[in-house]
Amino acid sequence: MRLELAYQGGAFYGWARQPTLRTVQGCLEEALAVVTHQRGRRAGNQGPVWNPHLVVAGRTDTGVHASHQVCHLDIPRALLESGQGHMDVDPVEALKRRLRHLLPADMALHDLRLAPEGFDARFSALERTYVYRVCDRPDDLDPRMRGFVLPLDGQLNLESMNQAVASCPGLHDFGSFATANEGGTTIRKVLYAHWDRVPRRSLLERPSGVGESSNWAGPAYDTPVLESGLVCFTIVADAFAHNMVRSLVNASLRVGLGKQTVSWFCRKVEHPVREGATGPAAACGLTLEHVRYPSDDRLAARAASIRAKRTLETS
Repeated sequence: MRLELAYQGGAFYGWARQPTLRTVQGCLEEALAVVTHQRGRRAGNQGPVWNPHLVVAGRTDTGVHASHQVCHLDIPRALLESGQGHMDVDPVEALKRRLRHLLPADMALHDLRLAPEGFDARFSALERTYVYRVCDRPDDLDPRMRGFVLPLDGQLNLESMNQAVASCPGLHDFGSFATANEGGTTIRKVLYAHWDRVPRRSLLERPSGVGESSNWAGPAYDTPVLESGLVCFTIVADAFAHNMVRSLVNASLRVGLGKQTVSWFCRKVEHPVREGATGPAAACGLTLEHVRYPSDDRLAARAASIRAKRTLETS
């Protein structure tokens, strides 16, 4: 099964299941166990107990959000079909509806469907897109966004920040900005990295060619789009190492506030050395926005190729 979901990460201790902490994986697997009547069941005449196990595209850290997360799950066909019950829908739709009913309010299941042959949520992915949102202007600070935006004292110099992150695209060892998992590496291929200020625009704009004296029924006042004025860092890569995005953000912010230079940032990309000035920015501003996959006939090949440990010579 392929699942697509979103979550507000503020009340989760990251994606990965932990014995005593609330995590996204833990909540979702618990709900799956409940809807398939496996929670608390012991192996017996009805066969072994099925324990749900999700594989995810991006293991988000504590406090990080997702608007488009992807994961996969292997489920016995008989167990899937048994969950249909009296619902006048196919078993997959029945599972999706029951699961949505059980999930907490800070999670949303956008889709659940049979995955194509060879699909692996983690290893088949071509790229992931993250966005980090910052508010550096008090006039644009909206308390409704407090859980998704980092408020900052001091206006940012986006020109110097973009000069700095221009050194990120390509295959690099991001050891200055990330930590590797055991047996892993901090070498990643970044496809795009850029800072932008969201232009201020109205939620409902007067149509072009319609003058002030017309009978247009729209409001006579400006209702700005919620993200108007925010500064957003968008980064796309084939994969990300632990704390990589938030550490790149923190280093960028130091450049944007005049505390460090563009050349300092570029040296950190060129010479991977981990130190305190490149620690991670707060988790609240970061959201996993998108995961892209190849066509169905290339899923298995992509998964096989990406499992190999990469080097700086990897294309």
